[in-house]
Amino acid sequence: MSWSDERVELLKKMWGEGQSASQIAKELGGVTRNAVIGKVHRLGLSNRNGGGSDKSDAKAKTAAKTAKPKAAPKPAPKPQPKTESAAPPPQPVTRIKPIIPAGQPLPPQPSTNEIDPAALAKVNEVEKKAKKLTLMELTERTCKWPVGDPATPDFWFCGLPVQAGKPYCEAHVGVAFQPMSSRRDRRR
Repeated sequence: MSWSDERVELLKKMWGEGQSASQIAKELGGVTRNAVIGKVHRLGLSNRNGGGSDKSDAKAKTAAKTAKPKAAPKPAPKPQPKTESAAPPPQPVTRIKPIIPAGQPLPPQPSTNEIDPAALAKVNEVEKKAKKLTLMELTERTCKWPVGDPATPDFWFCGLPVQAGKPYCEAHVGVAFQPMSSRRDRRR
């Protein structure tokens, strides 16, 4: 299907009357709603305010094209020299989140579930005995607990034997699968 001059004129007329792209596509035949929308955008007709005619749009475009360029803004007045007795105006306080470069560990995050200190101590001991596997060395029988920052070369996985039905070893299961807090237990 090609956009003949007659079809484009009909499109412009119907679009100016406020008809939807689906209605226009149906009237034109052999064209989809998306094709109508694309043609409307290419013709610059996409901004309509509820059914105005395309003549008013054309007048606005012509006026915008033939309008004289705006005069250059006047230069700002030169600032007066400051006296030493004048105090500088207070600067507003803005809070900016720090940007952490790639490869740097994230700062500690607040946790809603505090980790059991005994489980954490157990994890520290287990990680000393870990096999320190790479991603390619993991199997269904090895602990998949990640240790370190993945953007650094010293990143590794635990690799110890997994607990039955879990992806982690016994120590890491104790950290990963925390029991619900008593408050959440009461809601159920």
